[in-house]
Amino acid sequence: MKIMTCPMNGPRNISEFVYGGEVQEMPDPNNCSDREWAEYVFYSDNAIQVVREWWMHSASSYWFIAERHTGSDEILKTYPSTELFKERVEFAAKATGQTS
Repeated sequence: MKIMTCPMNGPRNISEFVYGGEVQEMPDPNNCSDREWAEYVFYSDNAIQVVREWWMHSASSYWFIAERHTGSDEILKTYPSTELFKERVEFAAKATGQTS
């Protein structure tokens, strides 16, 4: 059984977690091209290395960051996202010109 340590809930079975993608710098969603946004959302380097990834403990909906080696699949470290991110990103709804 594979165990991951949630920073809030402690050691848990890996089946309790949901992968959220690699941690990367987000382009400005209001000023980037569709291609830049698609590359941010869908693509990764896919190299054998240590990567930072978003993970969520599904029972508590707690999001955190894990450092994992992609070759061995070993989870090296987990920590709260506040160690990297100090501000919350808010997304403004785009005006579509349509009425409901």
